[in-house]
Amino acid sequence: MKLKFTLLLLSVSISFVSGQSGKQNQFILNTIEEETVKYRAVYQDLHRNPELSLMEFETSKKIAKAIKELGYEVTTGVGGNGVVAVLRNGPGRVIMLRTDMDALPVKENTGLPFASTSIMKNAAGKDFPAMHACGHDLHMSVWLGTLEMIARLKNQWKGTIVAIAEPAEEISGGSLNMINDGLFARFPKPDVALCYHVSPELPAGTIGYCSGPIFAGVSNCDITVYGRGGHGAMPHKTIDPVVLTSRIVLDLQTIVSRETNPVKPAVVTVAAINGGSKNNIIPDEVKMLMTLRFFDDEVFAHMKEAISRIARGDAIAAGLPDDKMPLIKFSDEATPPVINNKNLVYESVSYMQDILGKEKVIEVEPAMVAEDFGQYGLTAEKITIALFWLGGVNQEKYDEYTKKGLSLPYLHSSLFAPDFDPAFKCGVKAMSRAIIGLLGNKAN
Repeated sequence: MKLKFTLLLLSVSISFVSGQSGKQNQFILNTIEEETVKYRAVYQDLHRNPELSLMEFETSKKIAKAIKELGYEVTTGVGGNGVVAVLRNGPGRVIMLRTDMDALPVKENTGLPFASTSIMKNAAGKDFPAMHACGHDLHMSVWLGTLEMIARLKNQWKGTIVAIAEPAEEISGGSLNMINDGLFARFPKPDVALCYHVSPELPAGTIGYCSGPIFAGVSNCDITVYGRGGHGAMPHKTIDPVVLTSRIVLDLQTIVSRETNPVKPAVVTVAAINGGSKNNIIPDEVKMLMTLRFFDDEVFAHMKEAISRIARGDAIAAGLPDDKMPLIKFSDEATPPVINNKNLVYESVSYMQDILGKEKVIEVEPAMVAEDFGQYGLTAEKITIALFWLGGVNQEKYDEYTKKGLSLPYLHSSLFAPDFDPAFKCGVKAMSRAIIGLLGNKAN
């Protein structure tokens, strides 16, 4: 008899939760078309008027105004141009939802009717074309749409929403600037933090998830290779830094292929080599610019040691004296990997699948791109984080490129252009449902 009563209570509880989620889903589905029209205009305005890192003055004002109109408590100027918005709705968990605001110094070539033609000064006062080539305009629009949906469903949850719009993500400084400006001291400390990054490889209308590491850590390395210049007709009278640099570039490839455990991802890319001025002059020096990607701190430490060892060893082999050894400079601070919390990912995925369907929420591989969202999980507060890919590719274009085996325009490309309507609808539906689920469905 006791067992029957327990089973009856469990059945009633499941039916109640299912009924509540059904009501939430139906409201979201009934409201999403209205929101899409509203935020399509917001998206196009943001896309047409991008602002570079540390220069997001007008974007910040637009975001602050829009979120204040939704009933959130808004604070501006956090960590520079950052915006923090808080919506309190009784006791419960605190969930942080983050977007980023800055654009890239890229000249747009999408041909869109609302394409950016902006030329603006960066923080150093130099003129650059500007474009939202990394999808931050879509991030902001989905963020606003989700926050509006959450506000309209206040009778379906209890807790607190902390929404942050981060500046300077593209230069990996915005998160630390906001943290150092008291983000977790001045505002409610989140239990969990969520965000999206638009995907250039998933069709719009889908979500990509990855438990554990999803984005790599990144650091830069600049090397000045010295030599002894001279006439190009008499190379035996010189120590040619161009040849030496070429040797170093090839030897650096063995760091990943022969020195790093094959099951631990690593990337060492020499992206630029600059040196020389004339066909018949061997220069005195050559400069190299590199990017390093990693998921493991030990791998990163080994990369730095190996780069220094290889560059110095090749210079010694070329006959250079100690005062002509390569000058190697690593970035002062590395952007850490984004390590998703597995439990948070799987719980969020269950809610996203509830509204989108399982076929629209796809498990994906980690990527070696970088993003500074991981900083929020490394503070003393140890915030639990999860980043999700938001599919952004037009379905017909995705099918065409896949069929032909072609590569789609990637992030930071002058041709990158998400398919707004299906991406926005999917993003708002999935994130709204996940947040309400994570808050515990504590309806009035």
